[in-house]
Amino acid sequence: KMKTIQINGTIVDDEDAWIYDFFGIRNISPGMVKKELEEANGDEVTLEINSGGGDLFAGNEIYYMIRAYGPPTRADITALAASAATVVACGADTVRASPGMQYMIHNVSCGAQGDYRTMDHASAILQNANRAVSNIYQLKTGMSEKDLLKLMDEETWMEAKRAVELGFVDEIIGDMERTLAGRSSVTVYNSVAQILSE
Repeated sequence: KMKTIQINGTIVDDEDAWIYDFFGIRNISPGMVKKELEEANGDEVTLEINSGGGDLFAGNEIYYMIRAYGPPTRADITALAASAATVVACGADTVRASPGMQYMIHNVSCGAQGDYRTMDHASAILQNANRAVSNIYQLKTGMSEKDLLKLMDEETWMEAKRAVELGFVDEIIGDMERTLAGRSSVTVYNSVAQILSE
């Protein structure tokens, strides 16, 4: 038996989810995922992901919950996994991609206002956050921090085959022989999603 959890729309923290609901903006928060995992009650879980990302800390919290869930988990990227949504995808035991999906990683961003010291401090926070995200990517792909940070600097978009080659995706849905796979089985934002201003 398998439970399906939709990771669709903007990734938000629990405190902000209501305003997205109010405006009819699709969203997913850690609290929503926690509830779904509790309802799964030990069943295997499939995450169906179509998200441009959102709040990085919320994405990290969902990543942790998926990693900590005991039974097998799978992430199926149906259309888009970008920014913080890629962090969520990395939490699953297996990541599969629809042949037409897009996968995007980039540097985190935030808003800052103040003098040069404030801006220097904000830059240091962002660089630290980039390294933290790269830790998750390193665990998934086996790539080096240096190579991953370069890909993030360049805002790297990948179609399914490239995402498999780099190790972000384990297999392409429908590729039963896995011939394409080539392998065995401050608010900080990481997003191209619609983020509401403060």
